[in-house]
Amino acid sequence: MKFKIAGVDSLIVEFGNVISPKTHRLVMRNYEILKPHFLEVTPSYTTILVKYGIDRTYEDAVESIKSMLVLNVENIENSGKIVTIPAFYDESVGYDLKRVAEYHKISVKDVIKIHSSKIYDVYAIGFLPGFAYMGIVDIPTPRIPPRNEVAKGSIGIAGEQTGVYPMKSPGGWNIIARTFKEMFSEEIEGFSLLKVGERVKFEPVSKTEFINRGGELD
Repeated sequence: MKFKIAGVDSLIVEFGNVISPKTHRLVMRNYEILKPHFLEVTPSYTTILVKYGIDRTYEDAVESIKSMLVLNVENIENSGKIVTIPAFYDESVGYDLKRVAEYHKISVKDVIKIHSSKIYDVYAIGFLPGFAYMGIVDIPTPRIPPRNEVAKGSIGIAGEQTGVYPMKSPGGWNIIARTFKEMFSEEIEGFSLLKVGERVKFEPVSKTEFINRGGELD
């Protein structure tokens, strides 16, 4: 565990440099502990950003945080809300579905089964508004040269992470599916469907259901 100055009234608590379910539980458990005691507390992959205010010193904030931190999460389960995201897995929208299968020397059906069988932790929000970085993927696949345009709702894999494009954007993730679910909207509380600490389950749907519920094909 390390502390770093992040500004005149803020600091970063580092819990390591390896992204893992255990580190994620550690971050989220301490986020919940610290949140009521500071002006602003923001969790990410392996860190927590703490804004303590100009009425306190850095040294005082560090000592206060140290007294509250929990470093053993062996028996702590991830209790984050599970959000189900419908996913249409098909080469018509999953540009790289076949390529991912070939990379891992498995069938397209296996890719779909593996990707949709796991519950993923939401580690961070970024890149685009509402874009949630999730992991850990059991079929990690290297990024590809960025496309000029990736369709809204595209579900991709990059390294050990998976994510959903909330809007049309350039991008270099391996696209394996698409959802009709709105990921970022003024009609959603907090604008983003997903929040750090929540969990996601992708649910395969048919082409008919995808289209009938507002999904768009290329």
